[in-house]
Amino acid sequence: MLEDKSGIEIDLQERIKELNCLYEMSRMAERYHDSMGNFLKNLADFIPLSWRYAEIACACIDFQNETFKSHHFQWTQWTQSCPIKINEMPMGNISIVYLEERPSADEGPFLKEERKLLQAIAQRIGEIFVRINAQQELKENNRQLLLERKALQETNAALRVVLSNIEDEKKRIYENIRLNIDKVIMPIIHALMPAISENNRKYIEILSTNLEEITSPFVSGNVNLLRSLTPTEVNICNMIRNGLRTKEIAQLRCVSESTINRHREHIRRKLRITNQKTNLITYLQSLAATGASFVYQNK
Repeated sequence: MLEDKSGIEIDLQERIKELNCLYEMSRMAERYHDSMGNFLKNLADFIPLSWRYAEIACACIDFQNETFKSHHFQWTQWTQSCPIKINEMPMGNISIVYLEERPSADEGPFLKEERKLLQAIAQRIGEIFVRINAQQELKENNRQLLLERKALQETNAALRVVLSNIEDEKKRIYENIRLNIDKVIMPIIHALMPAISENNRKYIEILSTNLEEITSPFVSGNVNLLRSLTPTEVNICNMIRNGLRTKEIAQLRCVSESTINRHREHIRRKLRITNQKTNLITYLQSLAATGASFVYQNK
C-alpha cells in the first residue's frame, strides 16, 4: 500500500514537472519574443529539469542549421529524440540525453510520458517559431513603411520647394515681360499711332489691349473654353470685345458680314452660350474682367 502511494506521488510529481515545463516555455516565448535563437538557447538549459533524472539530463536542439546545447552536454547511448516540424516539414530535432545509465523504463531509461512531453515541446517550438517569425516580418514591414513614409514626406517637401521656385520664376518672367512691354513695346506703338490710318488704328488699339493682358492671370475654367477657339475666332473675339460691330469687323478682315456672323455662331457654340439670352460682347468683356486673356495659345 505504501509502495502504491509512493508510486502515485512520484507520478504526480512528474506530471507537475511536465506542466511547469510547458508553462515556462510559454513565458520564455514571451520574454524572447523577438529572438528565436535566445529562446532556444534558454530552453535547452531548462528542459532537462523536467525529466525524471534531471541531475544527469542534458538537452540539444538542432533548428535551422543552428545547435543549442545545455551545460555539460555530450552524446551517449541513453538518448531520446523527436523531430521539430512546421507544416509537416522537418525543421530540426530535439534530444534529451542521460549522461549515466539508469534503470530501464518504457523507452530505455525514459518514461512514455517523457516521450509525450518531448513531442509536445517539439510541437510548441514549431508554433513559437511561426509566431516569432510573423512578428519579425510585421516589425520589418512596419519599419519599411516608416522609411517609405519618411521618404515620401521628404519628397513632398522637396516638391513643395520646387513648386515654390517655379511660381517665383513665373512671377519673375511675368514681371520681365510686363517691364519690356511697358518700357519697350508700348512706347513704339504710341509713337506709330499718328502715322497710322483711322481704319488701321483700331488694330493698334486691339494690339495694345492684348499686350497689356499678356501677363494677366488666367481663370482656369475660362482658359479651357478659350483654348478651343481658332486664331481667327480669337481675333474676332478681340474686335467684338473692343466694341467693333459686325460690319466694321468684316471691313477690317476683308470678308463678308455673313462670314463674320458664322464666326460669331461658332464662337458662341465653343463658349457654350448657344441658345442663351446672353449678349456676346457682354460675355466676352466679363471674361476679360476675370482675367482671361484673348491671346491665341497653341496647344
